[in-house]
Amino acid sequence: MKIAHLEGLIAAPFTPMYSDGSLHLELIEEYYHLLKSNGVTGAFICGSTGEGVSLTHTEKRAVAQAWAKATVGDPDFKVMLFLGGTSIADCKELALYAQDLGLYAISFTSPFYFKPNSVEKLAEACQEVASVVPDMPFYYYHIPVLTGVNFAMYDLLKAIDGKVPNFAGIKYTHEDFMDYQSCLEFQNRKYDMLWGRDENMLAALSLGAKGAVGSTFNYAAPLYHDMIEAFEKNDLPKARALQMQSIEVIRLLGKYGGIATGKAYMKLVDLDCGTFRLPVRNMTDTQFELFKKDVEALNFSVFCSKMHA
Repeated sequence: MKIAHLEGLIAAPFTPMYSDGSLHLELIEEYYHLLKSNGVTGAFICGSTGEGVSLTHTEKRAVAQAWAKATVGDPDFKVMLFLGGTSIADCKELALYAQDLGLYAISFTSPFYFKPNSVEKLAEACQEVASVVPDMPFYYYHIPVLTGVNFAMYDLLKAIDGKVPNFAGIKYTHEDFMDYQSCLEFQNRKYDMLWGRDENMLAALSLGAKGAVGSTFNYAAPLYHDMIEAFEKNDLPKARALQMQSIEVIRLLGKYGGIATGKAYMKLVDLDCGTFRLPVRNMTDTQFELFKKDVEALNFSVFCSKMHA
């Protein structure tokens, strides 16, 4: 099965919610237009940023359906559904649903409660899920900081190569550049290696990364487009300066409590996605006012995503 390697920025969208924590699905069409207007080429839905592990199976189906409806007629915009990683049976059922909706690809991470004790067992789990949709690209989602499963992905490629025809590649959210480059070069660059750490994307570009999945692409896509352009023109001082801007944006995530800060950024680009569900901590109103001042000091309005870019 020949699977195209994706290029450009793929956003990891937030799941829009009302103030009571219920899904705000009606916002997804506007969300799609925001991403499209800012040159984003796809959406990796229900992942970490999308609170996939905090959604019920029914809710994930509803989110997937809303994205499918919003993007129908736009085959150039690739929607990839993160299935989960705890219940393989649930993941298989959701994969079949994604296929029925006409989504582009599915993704699966390692089981993180009963963890695989070898890379071979992890490969077997991937094969089990991927096999139910043999004509649909399947990506493994490597994010050991959250799963606690940190096998070398080079070893996973060796264990899975030739056994899963629809294995497209890996969403690589980790900092092991030796392993990442080894995966890029595996079997003459056979697999699609999507970079997943926005704060060191420039380093990944230098190794040959062509596609990336990130949460900050939701609200700061122009910054990354400029960085990629500077890198391709070999203007490394400018590319490094832009990466530093990205780091300053991401530094505020830590200052204001973590992943939920991303939804605060979304409010500043006029797409209110609500707050995160428990147990994630959200900002107080007082903190949000301080956050807005910090964001303004970054000249965020110069490089933020805009609805009509």
